[in-house]
Amino acid sequence: MLVLWKLREATIRDMIQELRDPDTPYTTVSTVVRVLEKKGIVRHKAVGTTYLYRPILQKKEYLKGYLSGIVTRYFDGSFSNMAAFFARENDLDLSELREVVSDIESELKENGNHE
Repeated sequence: MLVLWKLREATIRDMIQELRDPDTPYTTVSTVVRVLEKKGIVRHKAVGTTYLYRPILQKKEYLKGYLSGIVTRYFDGSFSNMAAFFARENDLDLSELREVVSDIESELKENGNHE
């Protein structure tokens, strides 16, 4: 999905060229893309004899659902527990934590959430 989000629209061959391992078999990428299409994350349109794929679900929407699931399953539904875990695991000091809080506050203000 990262490749398709980056390219916005691509054939299977386009996606393969963007992968870290460009020797990934065509059939492997094609299978993954078809699974994503069945899940409603990707759609295609025919262009000549090939298909052009594009994401239906944007990265931000996907991450929201994915991360919500992680918070629910692994951190008892608590974002604070998750943030504390990552702060500990990444050895963040207080100044880095203050910077994170400042970034969050700025993001909330930009989006109209003033609390």
